[in-house]
Amino acid sequence: MNILTFFAYEHLPKHLQVVSKPFCDTANHVVDTLPDNEERSVCLRKLLEAKDCAVRAQLGGK
Repeated sequence: MNILTFFAYEHLPKHLQVVSKPFCDTANHVVDTLPDNEERSVCLRKLLEAKDCAVRAQLGGK
């Protein structure tokens, strides 16, 4: 499965889309500009982890 699938955000509620979209944009930029190698894969995995944390932070709110 392509890791970019996990950066999709259109299915999320609007308040989570605004958090998730910049990560999707960045992931696509990484894929479009960096060579396909192990470091790019690590970069995308860490970006996905950061996106998940940001979404959870938004869900946690105050």
